[in-house]
Amino acid sequence: MLKLTKKTDYALIALHHMTSLRMGEVANAKEIAAIYHIPVELLAKVLQKLAKKTLITSLSGPKGGYCLAKKASEVTVGEVVRAIEGEVRITRCDPDGLIPCAHLQRCTIRTPLQRIQESVISLLECMTLESMLHNVPAEVDTQRAEASERGRLHLALPVEGAT
Repeated sequence: MLKLTKKTDYALIALHHMTSLRMGEVANAKEIAAIYHIPVELLAKVLQKLAKKTLITSLSGPKGGYCLAKKASEVTVGEVVRAIEGEVRITRCDPDGLIPCAHLQRCTIRTPLQRIQESVISLLECMTLESMLHNVPAEVDTQRAEASERGRLHLALPVEGAT
């Protein structure tokens, strides 16, 4: 079964949260974890990985945190999945046939599975963070606004091209 890990779930939640930030705002792992009730330690590791893959920018200091490194419309779900999980695979079969397989010559499902794989990847590449902005639960929306008003979402220098 194709299943994304909690790390990918948390990455998408955090990135989705960052799309709601105003220009120049940043959020840290503790703030995001509190709003969405997720483990701060695991989220911190996920955010570090996203920063290493340059999907987000890390700002140091007492008012530091994270923000998107580029526009939400330019970040695909596929990029996020690859950053956290590695390449998307729905089967152990090697699509290029480079890994020896005793069943390769008689395999009747390789081609259909390749088509499914390509469709899944295509869907992940078509969906952007921006397209995920809708359908935010009211409770989360309220908590975001309250955090911003309390100054928990600190202002930082704007990132060129980020929303």
